[in-house]
Order: sequence, then structure tokens, then C-alpha cells
Amino acid sequence: MLLSIIYVIGITAEAMTGALSAGRKNMDWFGVMLVASATAIGGGSVRDIILGNYPLTWVQHPEFLLITCVAGIFTTWVAKWVVKFKGVFIRLDALGLAAFSIIGCQKGISMGLHPGICIVAAIITGVFGGLLRDLICRQAPLVLHQELYASVSLVVAGLYLGLLHFGVSDVIATVSTLIIGYLLRMASVRFKWRLPTFTLNMEGSVH
Repeated sequence: MLLSIIYVIGITAEAMTGALSAGRKNMDWFGVMLVASATAIGGGSVRDIILGNYPLTWVQHPEFLLITCVAGIFTTWVAKWVVKFKGVFIRLDALGLAAFSIIGCQKGISMGLHPGICIVAAIITGVFGGLLRDLICRQAPLVLHQELYASVSLVVAGLYLGLLHFGVSDVIATVSTLIIGYLLRMASVRFKWRLPTFTLNMEGSVH
């Protein structure tokens, strides 16, 4: 129940941030809804396609698609307020990332998959919505350049599986992982934590 509530909050917040990206590219309402939906539920869709899990979540629950489309259009009317309260959306995104990662992990567990694949499913669920948004909007994927994001998803999935492995109840494991994932993501934003970057200097190469 808790994850379901956070999931709805998360896809709403993600859809609104996706709509802002569409607005920066001067897209029409269809483009806004497309980017909003891709950002919010794209990760889960990619996960289900890769794992062969059908029907897709938003096909089985069309209300999720409706929520993302409505949130996207609503954002076009209140965009200035959304930008003004950017900090709130960063916090909701952090909570959503943890929740999406746990949900992805649970999906892998329910399918009887190897723990490593469950972690991959978690990362795909948490990260690929943002990747799709940036690809559609033709911009460098933020999750690969900004503060820790995919790494947080990895930690969340690993922690969740570890707690379950040692016999911790699902409720306690879920709540604990949500809190730690949220705090880790917010700390990475606050202190600008990043993974080491790879820069290839082509100066001096033969042309």
C-alpha cells in the first residue's frame, strides 16, 4: 500500500518534470504528454519488455497513463509555480527513485529471477524514464552526468535484497530502504557527489 501511494506520487512528479523539459523544447500538448508519460512510466515499461513481463504496467492499469498525461498538461498551466518549488520536486524525485527501484526489484523477485537480474530490473525502473526523456528532448542524459542517480538505485536494490536475505520482514525492508535511498539521493544533491568521470582528450591525435 505504501509503495503504491509513493508510486502514484512519484509518477506524477516525474511527469511534471518531463513536461517542463518538453516546454523547454517548445513542444505541443501531444509532445508534452508523450515526454511526461515516457519520463514517469518509461522505466517500468522498458523493464517489463526486457523481462518479457506482459501486459505492461500501464496497460494493465490505464489509470497510470491517464495520471501522467493529466499531470503533463496541468504543468503547462502552472509551470512557473513548478519551477518556483523546484526543491519540492527534487525531494519527490528522490523518494520516487527509491520507490521505483524497490518496485523493479520486487518484479524480478516475483518472476523468480537471479538477484543480479533483480538489481538490473531495479536500475532500469528507476533510471530509464529520465533517459527516455532526455533522448526525446535531444539533450545529454542527466542521469549520466549529474549527482549520483543510477548508483542510488543500485544501492537501494542491493540493500533491499540483502535485508530480505537476512530474514527482515518485507515491510521493514521496504521502509528502511526507502529512507536510506531518499537520504542518499538528497545527500548527493546537497554535497554534489559524483562518480569519477572519464574524459578523452583527442588533442594531438593524428588527423
